[in-house]
Amino acid sequence: MRLGSVEFEKRGAIALVTLDEPGKLNALSAGIRDGVTASLACIEADPDIRVGIITGSGEKAFCAGADISGFDFSADAVKQFIEEIVTFLASPESCSKPLIAAVNGMAFGGGFELAIACDFILASERATFGVPEIKLGLLPGFAVVRLAEMVGRPKAKEMSMLGDPVSADEAVRLGIALRAVAPERLMEEALAMAEKIASKPQMAVRMAKSFYNRGLGGDDLRAARDGFPFLFMTPDAREGVTAFREKRKPKFS
Repeated sequence: MRLGSVEFEKRGAIALVTLDEPGKLNALSAGIRDGVTASLACIEADPDIRVGIITGSGEKAFCAGADISGFDFSADAVKQFIEEIVTFLASPESCSKPLIAAVNGMAFGGGFELAIACDFILASERATFGVPEIKLGLLPGFAVVRLAEMVGRPKAKEMSMLGDPVSADEAVRLGIALRAVAPERLMEEALAMAEKIASKPQMAVRMAKSFYNRGLGGDDLRAARDGFPFLFMTPDAREGVTAFREKRKPKFS
């Protein structure tokens, strides 16, 4: 079933959600965002679905991040974008059912944030993870309040301030991903894990997710939604995004 730019498939107790704009590296276009939102609503509403898997189509990317090709820097547009994107990226945490991110390629920026908002990450050995927003004069609006919980404050600062990606193996070492597997085995591993989770008592599974996620989705995300719009209005952000579009090295102040 096609939902926006996402393929939604129900396999018994498991829902498979595939971001499907490989020509754009599955960037978070309106179609991708609408499709993921609709898919999570289907997972939540269907009593037969016990676990969801989110992955990307193609071999290059899980999700390359925000689609900034037509970004509007006006104050109202920036505020609306930040509010919508942070809320969207937090939505996997809000789903009562467990979600597995099967990261098949690059997971950068918003794509990385979508993955870490899931309960588990399984990575292809060729997957890479990163928050490269600093290279555009920006910061990640969701990972900046989540990443330190996973990798510790110094590493989170390094990743956010340098913007350099980490490999699948390093992602496992840092606690971002559970394990890295051969690319051809990624979905097999994800489905096997989903089947195991689906076989467990569902009330206990949901309570485990709820308890471990206590404290998430509160004041920290509201602060990100309220505090980040100004960053998009800086000269460095305008230069960074413009340089990205023009495929040149930015000249920051």
